[in-house]
Amino acid sequence: MDVVITYVNGLDPLWLQDYSRTAGENILTKRYRDWGTLRFLLRGVEKYMPYTGKVHLVVARESQVPEWIDRDNVHVVLHKDIIPEEHLPTFNSSMIEMFLHRIDGLSERYIYFNDDMFPLRPIPEESFFVDGKATIGFRKVFFKMSDYKKLVFMSDSLARAALGKKRSLYAIRPQHICSPMLKSCCEELYSKVESQIMDSLSPLRERKNYNQYLFLDYMLFSGKAISRSLSVKHFSLGASSIGKISDFISDPGRDFACINDVTMSETRFLSCRDSILEAFGRRFPDKSKYEK
Repeated sequence: MDVVITYVNGLDPLWLQDYSRTAGENILTKRYRDWGTLRFLLRGVEKYMPYTGKVHLVVARESQVPEWIDRDNVHVVLHKDIIPEEHLPTFNSSMIEMFLHRIDGLSERYIYFNDDMFPLRPIPEESFFVDGKATIGFRKVFFKMSDYKKLVFMSDSLARAALGKKRSLYAIRPQHICSPMLKSCCEELYSKVESQIMDSLSPLRERKNYNQYLFLDYMLFSGKAISRSLSVKHFSLGASSIGKISDFISDPGRDFACINDVTMSETRFLSCRDSILEAFGRRFPDKSKYEK
């Protein structure tokens, strides 16, 4: 199975020019800030998920590729390689997720990572796929009281419609974790609802967007996924102390850590970043094959 990682460096001057021309507004720092942790995600994949094949790093442009990446072992995928030109540039991760299955050379089974999720313990292959089916947790969601829940219901409804199923009083929400995906299922769904997907696209996030939940829901409703939760600990930098996060990295009680950024001062960001990088450096002191 392959690994797909979406990555952005919000300090890249060329990327910032594209953003300014497209958005015409101040950048949402917490969404695009680079913490310098990508190398540790890759070290975790190599150490704790040795059964994986290619790593595909999805970025907006060449200037986004970290200089330390070994391109003999990392397949760099530019947005223009998978997304129709008329919809570029984009700064919307939900939109990018609509096209990941179009990566050239992508394996049938792949695991999609955001760059804030980190493997920290040995993870058996069966945690992601069993008998050809993807495994990830799903929960029922009631009431569309927030934009997030409306997104959940939108994805659930379109996935059911693509299979000729009626809407439900509740929606299914996939677990927030790296996602095991089946390329053939994604292609099948895309072919059925391409017009709805294309109508939903926007360069920045909007309420009309679908995200990867659409594909995960379709896999579940078509019998190609099993509801079984992966082992993950979520941290928000707004609620968890840096000491607690660093201690978990050093002695993890679950297979994955997800560390969510929040709005904070530059001084606090630099302090938090240094502490987190130090903790990851202790856990993963050696370079991976993905680094020069």
